[in-house]
Order: sequence, then structure tokens, then C-alpha cells
Amino acid sequence: MVIARDNTSSYVQTTNTPLSTDLVREFVIAGHGNLEKVRKMLEERPDLLNAAYAWTENDHETAIQAAAQVGSVPVAEYLLEKGAPLEICTAAMLGRKEEVERRIRENPGNINSTGAHDITLLTHAALSGDIELVQYLFQNGAKTGSSSALQTAVTRGYYDLIVWLIENASPDLNAKNFQGKTPLSIAIERKQEKIAQLLKNHDAGE
Repeated sequence: MVIARDNTSSYVQTTNTPLSTDLVREFVIAGHGNLEKVRKMLEERPDLLNAAYAWTENDHETAIQAAAQVGSVPVAEYLLEKGAPLEICTAAMLGRKEEVERRIRENPGNINSTGAHDITLLTHAALSGDIELVQYLFQNGAKTGSSSALQTAVTRGYYDLIVWLIENASPDLNAKNFQGKTPLSIAIERKQEKIAQLLKNHDAGE
């Protein structure tokens, strides 16, 4: 299924040949970090910008949502320049604390926002490495996602953020990511000795 949206998330008509599902899927996959391919495809088909691919009936993803959930700053910023909407999860991933705070002040319910694959706002914020942003979200009600936020922080090597999450957010130190890896196994795999020792000190297992 292919969904084309404008910046206000309403359905739009396109003047080109209708987008194929395979083309949208390819573009969304490229959005996970392949800036060169994103540029090339968007130049050829500008209507791909806000097209969403349906992985399942209830799980749709656009290229900028893909960039946000993996922390691809170059792809996200490029798509924003081209007119993609700045959703709160994208703003959190980019570390735009003032923008995130503004949206939550305007609508407190935004604290429960999720991105692609229901990845939480807290996890997107962890991608930025901004401890103050993560603290703000947690203190204002973003309690879910602390375990995935920890996995993200370990993957990125954000030691201070890892310490804060362990001491304040009660993450599951043995939770496994989509690859079946725990935070400790990720740290060992990436040769992050200081982080691995920290996790071991808190009885984390592989």
C-alpha cells in the first residue's frame, strides 16, 4: 500500500505516474541512512517525499520517519529542506529541545508520540545524546521506552546518558533489541569497555 501525503498529512493528488509500492519501499529503505540514494530518487520523483510504505496494516513509514528512527541526521535534514514535515520524534532525534518543549506545551499529549514501528519519543531523543532533552521528556511523563533508549545510548556510545538512564529511568538491562542483543552484548561487540564494565557493575547479562 502506498500513501502520499502533504505537509499537513492530508492525502494529495500527484501529477506523475502513480508511485509503485516497490518504489516507495525502496525510497523508505534508503531513508534509513543512504543520503545519496535519497537525493537521486527524490530528484527523479519529488512525490516520493511524503509517501508512506505500509509494512503492516498499522505500521506505515515515510523516509523521514525512517531517518528519525535510526538517527540519520543528514537524511532527515535533507528531507526537511525539501519540505518534509518536522514531526516531534524527528525534532527529538535532531536534539531540537526548544521545538520539542514547545509542542508539548501546546499539546501535553504529544509526550506520548511515537514514530515508525511505534518507537517512542524517549528513544528518538536518546539518539540525539542530549541528556537534558531526555530528562525533560522523562520528567514530563515519557516513561515508556527507557529500555530501548538505553539500547540506543549504548549503540551510540553515550556514556553519560547511559548512566542517567540506569540511575533514573529503571530500564531493563537485559532487554533484547530486534537483533536479539542485550545492551551488554552490544557494548562488548563494539569494544566499548567502559560501558560494558558499567553494565556489568549493574548486573547486566549478555
